[in-house]
Amino acid sequence: MKRSVSKLFGIALMLFSFTSCSDDKDDITNEINKAGSIESSVTVEHLSDSSDVLITKHIIWSKFNLNREVYYRDTIPALGYTDSQAENEDGDTKNVSVKKDYEVYITVK
Repeated sequence: MKRSVSKLFGIALMLFSFTSCSDDKDDITNEINKAGSIESSVTVEHLSDSSDVLITKHIIWSKFNLNREVYYRDTIPALGYTDSQAENEDGDTKNVSVKKDYEVYITVK
């Protein structure tokens, strides 16, 4: 079972909105400012019982052109398994063992 944790962040302005204490969502955007911005995503994919892969992707926009796409892949240790309850379409539940997912935190300076 392949599960991935994905966090996609648009431009730096959108990233700063996560540090705000207010519920004001004026900084959230649905469109990337292609005049000059960096779009980043962090994904963790399960590789094996002992390893996961951390994938970091940056898309750089400059003067309304795609300037560059940068990818980094790092092998990191898997966190093991945890027990969880799964429910099917009929509402039946069953105890299953699933791989633990990393929590991803982003700091922008």
